[in-house]
Amino acid sequence: MSTPLKPDVVAQAFHNACLAELDALKPGNVHRFADGHRMTVADFEASAAAAAPAIGMAGLSVGARIERAVTATKDVAGQNTNLGIILLAAPLAQAAMSAGGTLRDRLAQVLGTLSIEDARAAYRAIRTAAAGGLGEVAEQDVGTEPTINLLEAMRAAETRDRIAWNYTHDYVDIFDLGLKWRNGGLTRWGQTNWTTTYVYLGFLAHIPDTLIERKFGGAAASEVRDEARPIEAGFSQCRRPEEMVAPLTAFDRSLKERDLNPGTSADLTVATLFASALQAL
Repeated sequence: MSTPLKPDVVAQAFHNACLAELDALKPGNVHRFADGHRMTVADFEASAAAAAPAIGMAGLSVGARIERAVTATKDVAGQNTNLGIILLAAPLAQAAMSAGGTLRDRLAQVLGTLSIEDARAAYRAIRTAAAGGLGEVAEQDVGTEPTINLLEAMRAAETRDRIAWNYTHDYVDIFDLGLKWRNGGLTRWGQTNWTTTYVYLGFLAHIPDTLIERKFGGAAASEVRDEARPIEAGFSQCRRPEEMVAPLTAFDRSLKERDLNPGTSADLTVATLFASALQAL
């Protein structure tokens, strides 16, 4: 991509990415094969439809984009279904509607120009979603008004939140890992839901999920990562992904029985699908 994308195109790409992620079998997370964690596929479908117009709306700052999308989601879902997705998607959308360079180049520029107003809007959105993570540190807690810009606020949270870490590292997880796994899956299996499963397993098997870490501690997050590794390895070698349904389903059931939701891995997966779509337009 080299020219700015139109708002409706960006909104549709976001909506499609959210729905595509739901279509994939993702152990421990909500998907079409099994609900979980007191949330349903219908909750996420409604959330995607509600958030998409704000994600693609013209003339908004990153912070305003985040706040409008979260508020719209809360109105239809009544709970936090997609805060992490929105936090990752808003700068990508802003970059896609900007001019000059690759999507990655534009994103770096967007992240480098985030303001205190962006931080204030994002903090309000996080309070609206009633979610933990960003800013839960001694300074710049989300319960207070920020005195630094949004990138600096993310830097304060990056050691305990992988979404914040991606803000401060120009989305390395998306561009250097997620898109690599997606391209590998496309080469191996084509445009199928299994490629999305492969992306999700890549994040799950290589990066301790910070949502699990915040709720249950670092040992639990590392344990889930270690449990995912042989499944991800088997999946990456198979010619027919259907052969992996049994271990994937068993792992899904095990995680949900323990109330372990790798939500950050799912958020990174949606962001990968979104970035991939934007690059292709």
